[in-house]
Amino acid sequence: MMRFTNSPLGQGSIYAFLCLCAIALLVPSSIHAQLFTFSKQELMDYTAQEPFDRLPDGRPKVPNDMMERARELSSEEVWAVLQQRGFNNQYADGFQVLHPGKTMVGRAFTVQFMPLRSDVDDIARAKAKNSGVPRLTNQTAIDMLQPGDVLVVDLFGKKVNGTIVGDNLFYYTMKATRGGGLVVDGSVRDLNGISEIDMPAYFRAVDPTPIGNVMLTGINIPIRIGGVTVMPGDLVVGDREGIYFIPPQLVKEVLDRADEIHIHDEWTKKKFDEGKYKSSEIYSTPADPKLQQEYQEYLKRRLEEIRKQRSPK
Repeated sequence: MMRFTNSPLGQGSIYAFLCLCAIALLVPSSIHAQLFTFSKQELMDYTAQEPFDRLPDGRPKVPNDMMERARELSSEEVWAVLQQRGFNNQYADGFQVLHPGKTMVGRAFTVQFMPLRSDVDDIARAKAKNSGVPRLTNQTAIDMLQPGDVLVVDLFGKKVNGTIVGDNLFYYTMKATRGGGLVVDGSVRDLNGISEIDMPAYFRAVDPTPIGNVMLTGINIPIRIGGVTVMPGDLVVGDREGIYFIPPQLVKEVLDRADEIHIHDEWTKKKFDEGKYKSSEIYSTPADPKLQQEYQEYLKRRLEEIRKQRSPK
């Protein structure tokens, strides 16, 4: 029998494990009592700074129009704001990238697996069954996905038997999320079939084995992907370099700053095209006060044009 969850990370992880066990004992009997899972109120408490509406499960709901704008973001634009605001651990890389030319954007739906421990897993399965949940598997989480989600899975870097999906479940994930995406600190299988499906994905490895020798321990809780703590509802933005997990409260600032960076780059290249200036005279800030004034006027005009284009017709 295949059993299914996420990786221990030392003493800190053991402490978190025990805390989450305590939480599980306090919440009502349901699937949330069997998994280390935040209740809707706990999700609201831990994401209290987010300024948007919420999904039915309590996750922050970054608006669809902002997610569309995020498809134009570059890594440098995201990094500029996060670094300035002190969020220095929001970028993960080193993945195999399924469609490098396709930007991934969506709301994080987090899932955690851990190495199988039978005494823990047997009790969790029995409790789940008594609550009407027949199985605790990867599909338990996959069947909960919503449009706009990115499935973000901590499978502790597992390759053999760490395959969160093959081509069939990858296709289902694409349909359920409407092309949102997949990030797994683990592996996938059936790469040839997956490659034909138009959804971005990031994974550590490919392996022919089915998922096994693991147990599902968390759905929509904080998880670790590389050196990042990912919260449910984070805005996930992936490109050919890697993946950013943007706290919802910073999304508008990141997008507004990106507009300014786009305009700055646009103006800079226009000045280079004139062939009158050395790079140091224009980039990164014009040395001549007249050029500085010209840029500020250009920035103001272009921002007004962009905002007018985005305003409801």
